[in-house]
Amino acid sequence: MFFPVAGVHLNPVYLIGVGFVVGILGGFFGVGGSFLAGPALFAAGVPMNFVVGTDLAHIVGKSIVAARKHRTLGNIDFKLGLIMVVGTIAGVEAGAQCVQALRRTHHIDLAVGGTFIVILLGISGFMAWESLKTLGATRTARARGLPIPGEHSSRRDHSALAYIAKAIHRFPIPPYVKLPASGIASVSVWAILLVAFVGGFFSGFLGGGAGYIRMPCLVYLLGIPTHIAVGTDLFEIIISAGYGTVSHALKGNVDILIALVMHTGAAIGAQIGATLTQFFVGPRIRLAFIPLPLIGAAFVLHGLLTGHPAK
Repeated sequence: MFFPVAGVHLNPVYLIGVGFVVGILGGFFGVGGSFLAGPALFAAGVPMNFVVGTDLAHIVGKSIVAARKHRTLGNIDFKLGLIMVVGTIAGVEAGAQCVQALRRTHHIDLAVGGTFIVILLGISGFMAWESLKTLGATRTARARGLPIPGEHSSRRDHSALAYIAKAIHRFPIPPYVKLPASGIASVSVWAILLVAFVGGFFSGFLGGGAGYIRMPCLVYLLGIPTHIAVGTDLFEIIISAGYGTVSHALKGNVDILIALVMHTGAAIGAQIGATLTQFFVGPRIRLAFIPLPLIGAAFVLHGLLTGHPAK
């Protein structure tokens, strides 16, 4: 099938398959899946500028479907998501400006790719350590007949790093906000904006929705229950990725037909992924997330070694 905007011939079954896989990942983990969808489009011959813009458009459609499912399941904190949008958009602009500055130095591939690899490996290692530690504590408590942390409250399923969340919650700068949907009594708006800015910065700097950074930040830094973090991140991605899509569309970097074909598979996969979160406790969701950053790092490393960087 010929896609005239991007000027490429692509098998629609291939695009539907890619969308389906990324949809499942997004619905289950709350990530956009750009570190898989982008390289898949690039490998099929889509020019890189269309890879970035079209993938953002696809992310928006997939996230809408997954977020609707999570809303039905009660997994979205809308107040938190709307506050995060402000910080995310500011971060996206800051990251994009850094890319522009690096482009003038002619070292952009190494700088961006190297940063991507370090961050993805760090996230994967950190989440592996925390999730295994939490699951180990659960097994010990069960063996001793003690109350099991997080078994009846997803708010406590990441207790291994509760002290980090407490430090963030003591952020001393007002105004403060209550997040009853997330079980947060009081937290500084600036703390939320800071977390959102970090995720937005890496979205603008490394491409995609950067859910692989934002979702762990919601869990470990703000203390949001894992299921709520997944749903809220998807809701937030709708707005922030929508902003990026419009920006790229104005620059002529979006082939909406490719995005729509991918969305056919993503719409099904996203609902399956969102439903699956109900059958796993928080630590096991995070443990299952660990291989994804490693896959993304492998894509980027391959791109650096071959001279075809993947986004």
